Amino acid sequence: MVLILMCGLLLVHVLLDDFRDLHEEGARVMDLWRYILVTIPGFLAIALPLVLLVSTLYVLGKLHRANELTAMRAAGVGFGRMMAPVWMVGILCCAASYWLNAVVVPWSVQESSAMKEEFQYRQQEQTLPPDRILAIDSVAFDNPLARRMWFFNRYSRFTLRAYGATVTELDPRRREIGRVIAAQGWYDEARGNWIFKGGREMAFDPETGALLSSTPFIEKRFERFHEDPQLMLLIDRRAIDLSLHQLRRLVDYYSAENNPKGIPYAVRYYSLIADTLGPLIVIAIAIPFAITGVRVNPAVGVSKSIGLFFLYYLLANLAAVLATKGLADPATAAWLPDLGMAGIAGWFFVRLR
Repeated sequence: MVLILMCGLLLVHVLLDDFRDLHEEGARVMDLWRYILVTIPGFLAIALPLVLLVSTLYVLGKLHRANELTAMRAAGVGFGRMMAPVWMVGILCCAASYWLNAVVVPWSVQESSAMKEEFQYRQQEQTLPPDRILAIDSVAFDNPLARRMWFFNRYSRFTLRAYGATVTELDPRRREIGRVIAAQGWYDEARGNWIFKGGREMAFDPETGALLSSTPFIEKRFERFHEDPQLMLLIDRRAIDLSLHQLRRLVDYYSAENNPKGIPYAVRYYSLIADTLGPLIVIAIAIPFAITGVRVNPAVGVSKSIGLFFLYYLLANLAAVLATKGLADPATAAWLPDLGMAGIAGWFFVRLR
């Protein structure tokens, strides 16, 4: 029941955000249903900890209220043995959480993005030329390791070509030593480099900035240009909209140049990894939370879970702020909410004993 409720609420949130855009892009009723079916699996990793917490609180609270736990302990069943099945479920949920974050969620994110591109293509192919279909305007990319700066007037995800391309090459002191401008450019995946068409290659004196040479070309392959356009298109996208693999690529890119813009992506990436142990922390909180205190309706224990998740949300936001201000590294910030909840669980267990 909680799983259905959580997925339903998250689905309503997504539809409120995306329905207007999907409708304007010409998505039909069957397309919307397909989009919903593709999007729902991505919610399972978010819903799993709450589902596990509420379920554990409800079941253990009901057993506590009916004196079943007291009867088992009076019969000589130890507390560890009594809770062993619950911990086994937690370990299975950790495996499920890892699988969801590593496989299902990336698939859901990529498929939903592909569907949006499909809707945009169907709408734009009727009115726009090929170079304008699925085009992204003003793409900029800096590769500090290779000392190259890229700029495209636009990049079409339909033709997989850049239009109005400029590549600036720099020396170690970030002074311009060369520039390539071209009407078109595309990435050759087979050979891992770029081909430009209808352009000019120029060389500059880094000391004075004077133009040393300017050589036009009709079409030329640049073996030394190996930047992946897919990485270029990920820049400035929201961290929550990216898969684990895409986040890893951005974390590597921003860490190479020590750019603070990469902090939200790093926090999101390490948070997905830290969430793998979330089910065990949830159970560690739920067990003492449910079987101590007066024997009231188990729904009371379930309602307390809302406060726990609100606390987790506050810790997550605090961690993000600490990482952004440079007071904590992203990996530590990502683990901070889980460590905080683990501390609460430890305090509950001390009280239980």
